[in-house]
Amino acid sequence: MIVVALVAAGGGVGAGLRWLADVLLSRVVPRGFPWAILAVNVTGSFALGALTGASLGWPWLTVLGTGLLGGYTTFSTVSLDTAAFWREGQVTKALLDVGGTFALCALAALAGLGLGALAA
Repeated sequence: MIVVALVAAGGGVGAGLRWLADVLLSRVVPRGFPWAILAVNVTGSFALGALTGASLGWPWLTVLGTGLLGGYTTFSTVSLDTAAFWREGQVTKALLDVGGTFALCALAALAGLGLGALAA
């Protein structure tokens, strides 16, 4: 039961960190593309890869990976943004959003796995 509560608390903290990162980054990145959400998802994927590579074990990976980073990353927002770009006829932006997010997050996760394995 304690792990469940910690996962829920971690999710809340992660969502708060995502909101903060989105607000702060949106002030400095160009408008017209969800750069801040891309940055959040890439850094979250890297962090999850690092945690996984470090082999922290079940309770820590569950609390930090599922809870904190699950709340921090937001692939549902990517889906919504991509659909909005598509609906508005901005097909290139839609494809860059979904394809770029997938590719960069996969690479970041692999890099995190490698770094985490080195630290283990």
